[in-house]
Amino acid sequence: MRRSDRKKPRRLWLKIPLIVILLLVIGVGVYAFSLYNDAKNTVNEKMNEPVDSIDTAVTKKKVQDLEPLNILLMGVDARGADRGRSDALMVLSLDPGSDRMQLISIPRDTRTTIVGRGTQDKINHAYAFGGPDMSVATVENFLDIELDYYVRMNMEGLAELVDELGTITVNNELTWNDGTYDFTPGTVEMDGDKTMAFVRMRKDDNTGDFGRTKRQRQVIEAIVDRGASVGSVSKIGGVLDVLGNNMATNLDFEDMKNLFSNYRNVRNNVDTYMVQGSGQTIDGIYYYMVPDEEVQKVHSMIADIKS
Repeated sequence: MRRSDRKKPRRLWLKIPLIVILLLVIGVGVYAFSLYNDAKNTVNEKMNEPVDSIDTAVTKKKVQDLEPLNILLMGVDARGADRGRSDALMVLSLDPGSDRMQLISIPRDTRTTIVGRGTQDKINHAYAFGGPDMSVATVENFLDIELDYYVRMNMEGLAELVDELGTITVNNELTWNDGTYDFTPGTVEMDGDKTMAFVRMRKDDNTGDFGRTKRQRQVIEAIVDRGASVGSVSKIGGVLDVLGNNMATNLDFEDMKNLFSNYRNVRNNVDTYMVQGSGQTIDGIYYYMVPDEEVQKVHSMIADIKS
């Protein structure tokens, strides 16, 4: 046998690993591309719902220039065909210049003018009357601020989202038992169902809605941290399915990519606050009354986030 004939099998065995590697690279690329396309389609076709009260062109320019942004977060307790009301209402301010994030909660019973109806009512009723558009306009009017985005999340989908991410961890301050779960002070790791028990508890907390709202803020922060740290791409598809079925926003896919790339470090410094006021009954209905000086204080906190 000639020497040239003996070399051919060796060359073949060298080529096979290269072919396998090439196929793996191609396979990973195709998978990544399919995830990218799935994400883009889910966001743009299932989740994206623009509102008239936010000028998209202005917001996109602010994102391009890396300016601070204000995002209205709405946790909506809706079941079946009922639109529901905004059970949780928060203004999330992001400043990439100082890598800072600020989360301000607005009590759902806050009495204010409902834009589009011209009546004084509980602020969470704006969503029931006019959906995200009326909620955005009402919060902007209440605090005299400009909102750039809104995110509406069905609270029922919160459990699914946590389960898809795995678990989240919060620092619990109270001891209570809801008949299913025992909560003790300290670090608590929670799956989706336990998370819902955590955010919905009120009767064992003498601060009432204040405590409940604080726990909602804790859960949102924990989800943001967990979502940013999840390394497995296999979870992306499941997370997108959950969000696609339970979330609406005026963010499109390009907006989300830009926020993830250029605003992701804002979670390094997180400040939280709850709008202060007092309860008052008017015509037999309980309202949360926020004095003008508190409204001005919160307005300044949002407007001056750079400082």
